[in-house]
Amino acid sequence: MTSVQVDKEHDGSEAAGQAPEEGYQRGLGNRQIQMIAIGGAIGTGLFLGAGKAIEKAGPSIIVAYAIVGLVIFFIMRALGELLLYRPVSGSFAEYGREFLGPFIGFVTGWTYWLFWVVTGITEVTAAATYVQYWNNHIPQWAAALVFTVALFGINLISVKIFGELEFWFSMVKVTAIIGMILIGLGVITLGFSDAGDTASFSLLWSDGGFFPRGIGGTLMTLQIVMFAFLAVELVGVTAGEATNPKKVLPKAINTVPWRIGLFYIGALIIILSVVSWTNFHEGVSPFVAAFQKIGLPAGAGIVNFVVLTAALSSANSGMYSTGRMLRDLALNGQGPKFFTRLSKNGLPTWGTGVSVAMMLAGVWINYQWPGEAFNYVVSFATISGMWAWIVILLSQLRYRAKANRGLLPQSEFRAPGSPYTSVFALAFIAMVIVMMGVDPTARISLYAAPVWAIILAVGYLSIKRRNEAALSAPAGAATGASAKAGETPGKTGKDDGAQR
Repeated sequence: MTSVQVDKEHDGSEAAGQAPEEGYQRGLGNRQIQMIAIGGAIGTGLFLGAGKAIEKAGPSIIVAYAIVGLVIFFIMRALGELLLYRPVSGSFAEYGREFLGPFIGFVTGWTYWLFWVVTGITEVTAAATYVQYWNNHIPQWAAALVFTVALFGINLISVKIFGELEFWFSMVKVTAIIGMILIGLGVITLGFSDAGDTASFSLLWSDGGFFPRGIGGTLMTLQIVMFAFLAVELVGVTAGEATNPKKVLPKAINTVPWRIGLFYIGALIIILSVVSWTNFHEGVSPFVAAFQKIGLPAGAGIVNFVVLTAALSSANSGMYSTGRMLRDLALNGQGPKFFTRLSKNGLPTWGTGVSVAMMLAGVWINYQWPGEAFNYVVSFATISGMWAWIVILLSQLRYRAKANRGLLPQSEFRAPGSPYTSVFALAFIAMVIVMMGVDPTARISLYAAPVWAIILAVGYLSIKRRNEAALSAPAGAATGASAKAGETPGKTGKDDGAQR
């Protein structure tokens, strides 16, 4: 369903919280959506990336995760308000198109698609390297190929299978973190294991203080922490396939604070109380270091398995998301028409297949030329992920303004403190982007953005020249008979024969 088909004068057929029909099968239940939301907030950014952040900030990294966690909650509540107004699979690309204009929707859809393609490339390649921990005779390219084909096959069966796989991937990550917290608490309070003599909550401030690198050191880790939360917004893409979005989505979003509190802040407090922050370094998992200090011989293998599942979970989510984004773009005249087609199981097979083909090409490129050129592409994923957050916040502000004027129905899940919370989150993201430009190691993420913007501008103008009506009308502008008939301006009702 295109964004210009949704107006229907809001006569009750598509009231807030009731999703329009998009052709997808609503096969994701509460249990699966909840775990997808949890899994989106827990990834390699915690299991591996936290080591670099701890080295730069010391124990004060806990404060950084708490502040960023609050901002993430503001973003998710803004997304939740939009989802209950109109839960669609295109999610923030659809909202950007409706409230910020067709060009923003175009940029958001293609940028988020590229984000997941690049993320899929890196995660599948990472998973292949993790396998070598157990058997280094398996070629990296072979493991990457097997993982990619297997995940693609799962995404072709049904959305229920995807949701079930994500459920168990997330369960592994959650179990590992809870296990680490319980073991760490036992070491600190009961004093058993090799770390029992030195483990103490006083380690949070005894080695150089709570801010050993100063406030500046803590601020410079904010971009690292932000990157760790990329993909938390994935729950919005599942809206079009949730069995009961009006009930399920608010529950998933409202769990964000305790997920961040337990899995990030709680885990880091325990780890930094078991092992002094001076023992953590970039490229070394804090979980591995903690298990080694405790003296568990199987600890490294356990963490390697958890990180493997985290990488596969991210790649699986990427395949799911890319197909939906490409179909949403195609339905709005902003992508090739064949992406609109659905399989008999209601899956966007063409969009997913093309995305997976690019992921396979990326794995081959990474194997052949693992140099700086590939690193430039990979680093772009971070800034593109934050673009989605910016669009969510701006769209929510525009929606709230219209709803307050009575031009649109009020959402049943309003963001608390808005518009102030949304403005604060936008200002925070802007500050992080500025800091990325200051930090030489993070600045690389900004170099590719202008190039990608030029490519998108050229593509948009090219499409507009061929089909100006499809792109020139603001989202939601259709009224009267054409909107009620479900027609998109510039198209006929039989444009591509796709299943809708």
